Amino acid sequence: MTILERNDTNNVAYLHMNMPNKLNALSDEMLAELQTNLEAIGEDDSIRAVVLSGEGKAFCAGHDLKQMTQGRQAEDGGQAYFKDLFARCAKMMMTVQSIPKPVIAQVHGIATAAGCQLVATCDMAVAAEGTKFGVNGVNIGLFCSTPMVALSRNIPRKKAFEMLTTGQFIDTQAALDMGLVNKVVPQDALASETKALAELVASKLSAAVKVGKEAFYKQIQMSTADAYAYTGDVMVQNMLYRDTEEGIAAFLEKRSPNWDQ
Repeated sequence: MTILERNDTNNVAYLHMNMPNKLNALSDEMLAELQTNLEAIGEDDSIRAVVLSGEGKAFCAGHDLKQMTQGRQAEDGGQAYFKDLFARCAKMMMTVQSIPKPVIAQVHGIATAAGCQLVATCDMAVAAEGTKFGVNGVNIGLFCSTPMVALSRNIPRKKAFEMLTTGQFIDTQAALDMGLVNKVVPQDALASETKALAELVASKLSAAVKVGKEAFYKQIQMSTADAYAYTGDVMVQNMLYRDTEEGIAAFLEKRSPNWDQ
């Protein structure tokens, strides 16, 4: 069985987590597949956007707890395994944001713990009505410290802390209000709505989206003054692109741009 399926259509790469019996948990194998595929997509000039989805009744239920329990059997109680696991997971999450293609989560069912982290990490997210989101590790005595990184950079601080300390789920309306997802749609429209968003993004000048995504994540970590200085330089370089010149000319002449990329 292929645990992560990839299909490319109209310059969009569709990655589908296919471990429904484990609620698409981020097992060692799933993390490896996601890492390999994301890196390959990052280097693939034919791809301009990515959609990440899950098979079965859940988008992703977080880490594989049975696998983590097995890791605890080592002589050191699992310390080396756990350190490596969370490092690999962090690398994958950072790869989502570092590849020059927008990544859109197509979310349904539940997204909990590292699964909620994955939604928060993706550049955008479309959720089906009825989806539940949570960072519920505290309920089993494990504070979701690594999911907290993405969540606290995605939604208001006090809301993130409440989710982390109560272990309670939030519904799609709350997720939308907080900015965890971009839109909420009926279950039967989830795939088509996500596809439409991905293809809209893929229709834009890829060079501009590439430089823009990189700048987005860099500037957000800077002071306001440093961010303006940095993004001003990015705008200058973007303005010098031949395709940007063509895009402006096309707008002024009321025609479609003839882009090389």
